[in-house]
Amino acid sequence: MNRKNNMIWVTLVSALLVSCVDTDFTDITVSKPESIAQYEYLKDYAPLKSYINRTASPDFKLGLALAANEFSEEGLVYRLAQANFDEVTAGNAMKYASCVNDKGEMDFGTVDKFVTAAQNAGITIYGHTLAWHAQQNNKYLNSLLNDKELPPSTAEGNCLHINTPQAQANPWDWQNYYDLDSPLLAGKTYMFSMKTKASSAVTFPFWIETPNAGNTHYGMPQISAGTTWETISFEFMPNSDCSRLLFNFGQFGGDLWFDDIVLVEKDSEQNMITNGTFEDGGLPGNWMKPSWHAHSYSIVPTPGDAAVMIPVYVLEDDFSNGSAMNGWGNGSTHEAKNGVMEITNPAAANPWDAQVAYDLSTPFEEGTTYALKMKVKGTIEGSIGALFQKPDGWEGRGDFPSIPITTDWQDIVVKASCTGPDATRFILNVGAYVGTVYIDELSIYWEKSSSSIPLTPKEKKDTLTWAMNNWVEGMMKATGGYVTTWDVVNEAISGGGDDGEGFYPLQSASNVSADDVNNNFYWQDYLGNEDYARIVVAAARKYYAENGGTAPLKLFINDYNLESDWDDNKKAKSLVHWIKKWEADGVTQIDGIGTQMHVSCYANAATQKSKEDHVVKMFQILAESGKLVKISELDMAYVDENNNTVKTADMTEEQHKAMAEYYKFIVKKYFEIIPVAQQYGITQWCATDSPDTEGAWRRAEPTGLWDADYNRKHTYAGFADGLAGK
Repeated sequence: MNRKNNMIWVTLVSALLVSCVDTDFTDITVSKPESIAQYEYLKDYAPLKSYINRTASPDFKLGLALAANEFSEEGLVYRLAQANFDEVTAGNAMKYASCVNDKGEMDFGTVDKFVTAAQNAGITIYGHTLAWHAQQNNKYLNSLLNDKELPPSTAEGNCLHINTPQAQANPWDWQNYYDLDSPLLAGKTYMFSMKTKASSAVTFPFWIETPNAGNTHYGMPQISAGTTWETISFEFMPNSDCSRLLFNFGQFGGDLWFDDIVLVEKDSEQNMITNGTFEDGGLPGNWMKPSWHAHSYSIVPTPGDAAVMIPVYVLEDDFSNGSAMNGWGNGSTHEAKNGVMEITNPAAANPWDAQVAYDLSTPFEEGTTYALKMKVKGTIEGSIGALFQKPDGWEGRGDFPSIPITTDWQDIVVKASCTGPDATRFILNVGAYVGTVYIDELSIYWEKSSSSIPLTPKEKKDTLTWAMNNWVEGMMKATGGYVTTWDVVNEAISGGGDDGEGFYPLQSASNVSADDVNNNFYWQDYLGNEDYARIVVAAARKYYAENGGTAPLKLFINDYNLESDWDDNKKAKSLVHWIKKWEADGVTQIDGIGTQMHVSCYANAATQKSKEDHVVKMFQILAESGKLVKISELDMAYVDENNNTVKTADMTEEQHKAMAEYYKFIVKKYFEIIPVAQQYGITQWCATDSPDTEGAWRRAEPTGLWDADYNRKHTYAGFADGLAGK
């Protein structure tokens, strides 16, 4: 710790190695000997837990929060905890997201080592936490709420199924044709109809011709197929005698289904298509394909409507933003012109040597298949590529099939799966194409089954009740009955609004910020405000007992800002109110309340007085609840006269001493106000001052009782004096 008097702190690390105390000073080094006196007193303090009056407070536990992996190494952190505390709390290791992966698989390896280390140290563990909206595996939990599939279609019948491996450059690169037994005659009017369906929307040419007659095609209306069954029909009049129907789907990759094909002369009922319903079993010899074509076709049972395309990213619908084209960038000449994107590449190179890219704020989902849909043409025939990428390290995350380019506009749909995490970039590779590519109506879709329906609220509740029970059972198996106290529900109460009874409602996706909705998973929105805690409490008691738990199990509701003065402790009052509601079923039993107390010491005397007054009020409210009371996450920062939080490096000795007095005040008031029978204990959340690193809790602030080098601070003395009742 950097102090204004430039003193170098006494090194205490070696003292932690002794078995009985951690107070021996060795190798004292000072730059200003006259200043050493104000720190020498710290060496006279015993380990913190020795100041607890075990006769007056026989059940009180002094705890420390720490990193489970550091504690399990049984090194310095382990010895510090063992010497000074009765109990330890894992900062993150026992939270849902630390144990459950994207597939719902649970790994309690770190928890198992943590429990073993605590057993070796002879100290208890406070479990943190069973149910919370933050640090959940949102991907897995949200996947449990996906729409459910309806039973397979019971419709009887067959159809013609065609599968093409991938899109090709030309419509004629995949073909099926049907040779008529009797030709169509020039000048006569005919009616054609069929039912179509495809794995992704497609439109393709339909021709009639006479074989071996110079391949003179008579253009017909194009055939379209969507992802649900639809019927197309039209009239036509050939300008020459024709005997072959040609279906040209070379620029499509995927599955096509045809059914109920009817071709009749107008005013006739005689279908010229043999087995047009495909009900007679085998395909007639009229159906053929060019021998060199690699696609397949066969009669299959008629499928139901399996999928619809749901737009996920509409990157540019009409490219009307001008040359800037918001979001598009990277190395090629491209611009929005006349409502389309033009990409020009002057010379052939590697595909990736000329690119355009679109960066997204939300990544594509790993393992999800997406469809790229766009209109495209070029100045010459050729092909371009498309892929997903993780920008950091330019890591590929899945390639689309090659996209054929012709000189005429064509609708393209190609599919690819995102193969890894953090894919926030979509790329078009044009380096191998020489010329200008024109693109319009570019969107990326994912397929959603059209034979599925959303889960009902009851189904969602049942599913997540199962998920919660599964999680709690796994944790109770991992801890094997050794952990007898838990934050059963963490931070459930909101800090605003009204539940209709004058108290705060529960936190919910409906009353938090958009960022919180994206980052968190609000179990209570699905399990119900009252059943949320009841379900978790019931699971904890059931699976604790089934997995070696014999000592009384104590379950706490833990929350922050219970000491807040700006709402006159309304959150504390609201928490007590909700506990009464949860216990109103006569079955649910909540044993205690945890108050986090991430407080600050204020230089402004009036502000500090208000803070202290409301700490007292909070203890009074919690005492009146009749529940066990635990200060679950105590740490402190300092706020100066200008209302600025002071970093550790800038703290003065006077400010450190003021913090020590506030620690003493809080600890003393706990013992004075909370009845002995309700005194569960106090857990210091930060052993040492916070590091100046990205993501650190209360970054670079003086949160600890020890400094970053494990030297005792004035706050250590204040905390010890509070425990001793001085």
